[in-house]
Amino acid sequence: MASTCGVGINNAIASGVNALGDVHGGAGQQCLEVYHAVASQAGDCTDESVMTGLIAAQIAVHKHLPGFGHRFHPVDPRAKPLLELVEEAVVAGEVQGRYLSVARAVEKVLHQVKNKPIPMNIDGATAVIFGELGFAPVEARGLFILSRSVGIMSHAFEQMQQGGRIKGPMPTNIPYTYDGPVRRSVG
Repeated sequence: MASTCGVGINNAIASGVNALGDVHGGAGQQCLEVYHAVASQAGDCTDESVMTGLIAAQIAVHKHLPGFGHRFHPVDPRAKPLLELVEEAVVAGEVQGRYLSVARAVEKVLHQVKNKPIPMNIDGATAVIFGELGFAPVEARGLFILSRSVGIMSHAFEQMQQGGRIKGPMPTNIPYTYDGPVRRSVG
């Protein structure tokens, strides 16, 4: 929409990036914070009961655990291929697999606590990747923003090519009549 107001592409991209926040764009960071908390508290411990306790504590803090479940997909189809690549990287010795193990454990405990499967979504899978690569949680949000910026740029450019302005949801072929209260000017 910003691009139809006559601003440059940099302003349109900035407007799109600035709209990203906790609701859209923050789940990867929030999920990596959960993984990071569990991994750092567990240290080298791999005892299942300790891990379960640490994960249950994180689940109790969050109404909806970021990175798990999806409004539209019972199983997010984007997560599995990414996790398979991480598994290959673990086997090849390219990453340790610590965040993958924590994520799988979270998925298992979440299933037990909620009495139904709540599979990892794309944000949970990308949080695994970012954790395995050594990124801090706040950087996960930055990486999401970088990748989303390409789409924002393309959308802004597309809107610029179409010309005109986006003026709202009303079709142009329907006459507009204001029927609200009469406002009197002061002065």
